[in-house]
Amino acid sequence: MSIFKTFKTIFAKSGEPRGEDLESATESTERRGRSRRNAREGTRVLIIDDSPTIVAALRKFLRSAGYTTLEAGDAESGIELARTEKPELIFLDIVLPGMNGFAALRLLRRDTATRDVPIIMISGNEQATEQFFGTRIGADDFMKKPFSRFEVFARIERLLDSNCVPHRQIAASSPSGSPSA
Repeated sequence: MSIFKTFKTIFAKSGEPRGEDLESATESTERRGRSRRNAREGTRVLIIDDSPTIVAALRKFLRSAGYTTLEAGDAESGIELARTEKPELIFLDIVLPGMNGFAALRLLRRDTATRDVPIIMISGNEQATEQFFGTRIGADDFMKKPFSRFEVFARIERLLDSNCVPHRQIAASSPSGSPSA
């Protein structure tokens, strides 16, 4: 507990959490009471983001759960890593130097080596249009920055099959069963 929260707890008029503290306490209790389903240990995850802070946070979260991480600071090197290293899941930022995340997503979906890898798009912009557009061109999920450890693992959990392996969420609107690119 931070020093500020400690003082707040000590000097609060009642011992009950209030307002946002109550929401935070309830969410934290619910998360801890529910067991999390992880992908199998050693699952290879590619992080494509130009922010060292975001990469470090995702690396820490994922490695603490037994995942193996690969990292790229731009779309071009991320696409190359995806082709050569065959990750089982990709976190892809939308705003990148050079090629943006949407263009990278299109290329990854068109390539036979990477088309079936689940991709979670990441953005600091909470515009619904980004999420909609990303989903239309083949993203499996969308995560807004800043994100919590809980959110990262909840998004991964949605993509797991019965063997705890990440799998694509096939778009229902596509007649061929594969997303349009």
